[in-house]
Amino acid sequence: MAKVGVEGSLTDVQEALQERGYEVVQLKQENDAKGCDCCVLTGLDSNVMGMADTVTAGSVIEANGLTAEQVCQEVESRLNRTQNS
Repeated sequence: MAKVGVEGSLTDVQEALQERGYEVVQLKQENDAKGCDCCVLTGLDSNVMGMADTVTAGSVIEANGLTAEQVCQEVESRLNRTQNS
């Protein structure tokens, strides 16, 4: 099953993904995203400087305004797209 990185404050999302069989990694620092197929972030910490180092090739999903169920659906949708490409 896919490995999904989830920001620490999104415990409802972490639980929902684990119930669906995903391996969930809590994102506490940048290196935690390495090897993740997908990452879910709150979107509250925006990149003001506009600089970023790519740590993972996986999709990044902003969970702001979404329910845990909607986030799970988005994860599944994005992972299916990458697996079918």
